[in-house]
Amino acid sequence: MSRIILNTETETEDKFDFSMKVVARQVIRQAMKQEHCPFDVEVSLVLTDGPGIRELNRQFRNIDQETDVLSFPSLCFSVPSDFSAANADPAGTFDPENGALLLGDIVINTARVRSQAKEYGHSEKREFAFLVAHSCMHLCGYDHMVPDEAYVMEDRQNRVLNALGITREEGGEDEKTSRS
Repeated sequence: MSRIILNTETETEDKFDFSMKVVARQVIRQAMKQEHCPFDVEVSLVLTDGPGIRELNRQFRNIDQETDVLSFPSLCFSVPSDFSAANADPAGTFDPENGALLLGDIVINTARVRSQAKEYGHSEKREFAFLVAHSCMHLCGYDHMVPDEAYVMEDRQNRVLNALGITREEGGEDEKTSRS
């Protein structure tokens, strides 16, 4: 199994009844296993609040509004999860100190973790795990801008969560509808 190096930065005082680092590491590990990533990976996880993610969204996407999660992939995939692209520029793709693939950055709005968990009727842990899984799929080159791509991406992220037993049912409601 590939090693997961998780660099975490917290810009908020939000606390949860689960370890965000442990859950993030589990989800990333399962996603990389599912996507057949042949490398150790390094992911940066930033936990922020509404104003923090709004500023990043404005700065990097020219969208001046809050969101739940932002993903900043380090690789450009012509085909999702085709990790052979990593070998094209090893100097800029792998951490020279630990040899891990620099997969990218995940930024999560912890206030949205709380509000969306309540809105969708499941646990905060499930919402947090969903956002990490969703972002991991973006880091692996998946997107959801057109319906066919959205279906594939949703299926991939749901497989990750189901493999870990982190479902809406765990939070009190079965998963009857999906979302991106």
